[in-house]
Amino acid sequence: MKAMQIKNYGPASDLSLAEANKPSITEDQILVKVGAAGVNPVDTYIRSGTNNYSANFPHTPGSDGAGTIVELGANVTGFEIGQRVYFSRNLTGSSAEFTACAATHTYPLADALSFEEGACLGIPYTTAHRALFGRANGKAGDKVLVHGATGAVGIATVQLALAAGMEVVASSGTPEGAELLRQQGVKTIIMHNEADHLAPFQSLASQSMDRGFDIVIEMLANHNLDQDLKALAFGGCVAVVGNRGTVEINPRDLMARDASVVGVALANTKPAELALIAKALRPLFEKGLLKPVIRQSYALTELAQAHEDVLKPGALGNLVIRIS
Repeated sequence: MKAMQIKNYGPASDLSLAEANKPSITEDQILVKVGAAGVNPVDTYIRSGTNNYSANFPHTPGSDGAGTIVELGANVTGFEIGQRVYFSRNLTGSSAEFTACAATHTYPLADALSFEEGACLGIPYTTAHRALFGRANGKAGDKVLVHGATGAVGIATVQLALAAGMEVVASSGTPEGAELLRQQGVKTIIMHNEADHLAPFQSLASQSMDRGFDIVIEMLANHNLDQDLKALAFGGCVAVVGNRGTVEINPRDLMARDASVVGVALANTKPAELALIAKALRPLFEKGLLKPVIRQSYALTELAQAHEDVLKPGALGNLVIRIS
């Protein structure tokens, strides 16, 4: 089979097309013919060996993807040959024609979604759901800031929050991103590259028109966390989804609000919780309340460019790799 691979930790430019053996599966695994692969920042960390990630070589990148089941392990139940599925944390890499998947991390793909859209689900939508509901305990009526809302997880968070009846404020760094958020139904958009963009919300006065946020979903905590804390309502919570460095905060901002900061790491989520999240998401996809935004799709041989692009600022949705 054809696969994009790298022989050691290195830059995206070291990725090359290779002829690899089709994966064999154990009795607890599923073999999927990949229709499309997702591209997420974590894929670049694994490829380069940064942020405490590691890989075995030759390494085929890609955690997320969607496709068709072509083989089932003897112990696998609840799936059938020919079924359309999406997956996350697969075992052999999704940037290939076939990949081996754990049954615990494979889920039915909604009929309303294409393979390319299905490749956007594993990390972005599962992370967004867990951040909003599993970690920040969001509910209808909450005022939510999605801070850095135009990337894959950000758009998923916006869609989930709106579908749940939350009051959504979202931030963008570009006019194009702001327009994308308006298309998603966001009424209040702030530009996070402007100085003091959170100032109107940084008041504890309950009568303030722009009262603080019950929840902040934060995509770049090292840059924003200090100001996020000052924009929380009493009892508010910042859920940290993304971070690329250190930050200094004043704990009194938490104390004054009885507020909290929680981390969100998808790798910590147990299979039973992942299955419940997938079950909760599926009807929302079928009804069109959730729909992935694909910024760009690439041929398999263009994976290196996708790895470069996924780390650039000004993201506008998901990047996917067309496999078959």
